[in-house]
Amino acid sequence: RRERQRFVDKNGRCNVQHGNLGGESSRYLSDLFTTLVDLKWRWNLLIFLLTYTVAWLVMASMWWGIAYLRGDLHQVHDDTYSPCVANVYNFPSAFLFFIETEATIGYGHRYITERCPEGIVLFLFQSLLGSIVDAFLIGCMFIKMSQPKKRAETLMFSHAAVISQRDGKLCLMFRVGNLRNSHMVSAQIRCKLIKSRQTPEGEFLPLDQCELDVGFGTGADQLFLVSPLTICHEINAKSPFFCLSQRSLRSEQFEIVVILEGIVETTG
Repeated sequence: RRERQRFVDKNGRCNVQHGNLGGESSRYLSDLFTTLVDLKWRWNLLIFLLTYTVAWLVMASMWWGIAYLRGDLHQVHDDTYSPCVANVYNFPSAFLFFIETEATIGYGHRYITERCPEGIVLFLFQSLLGSIVDAFLIGCMFIKMSQPKKRAETLMFSHAAVISQRDGKLCLMFRVGNLRNSHMVSAQIRCKLIKSRQTPEGEFLPLDQCELDVGFGTGADQLFLVSPLTICHEINAKSPFFCLSQRSLRSEQFEIVVILEGIVETTG
């Protein structure tokens, strides 16, 4: 059989591409934090390294600039002269001073003197800027590592759905199970039928979404997922499959998307 193009892949990725929306880039930049989280890992690591490297070089250049403007670089061997930052006499030493200060290493060889108000102001600015950059980038990396995409790898669905009788009723059934011992809190399952249809007014809907009842009225959609469960959709007069025969079911163009939501008790 010819493989059909899916609306949603088996791994949960939606095959949807947005185009010709207008102002798309500006919308992504307005929500920069979410944009960084959605990027691939290689771009996240590249932005992480570049941001810290550029910030370090800029701040080290500012410390070197203060020493240059005050003339500290030319008074290195004068023991009576009080520089802005002790033992900063070139750019590498200014860079090392910034790293020691930012990383709170504090070797004690380089330090700010009290006769340098511009250095004190720059030190305060450096502390605030470093806290903001750390919170932004480390928070982005933490959220990206805690995304539920990998946790979904241990949620198993049956490879095929079947239509059979249960309790004397014709039902569409499939199974879902949790491989880990950690419990899924407030687990809920929903099913969407995606197919094209034409309204009585003549409007064609290429991707119309219809809800499949998997126990919403009885509470059966709220799962206690400690063992594999069989999810059941009763094919009654309200079901979109009620008017389909076995032959037409094979020729119909539709897709069933199953959405399992829940909270992992160990990580939240």
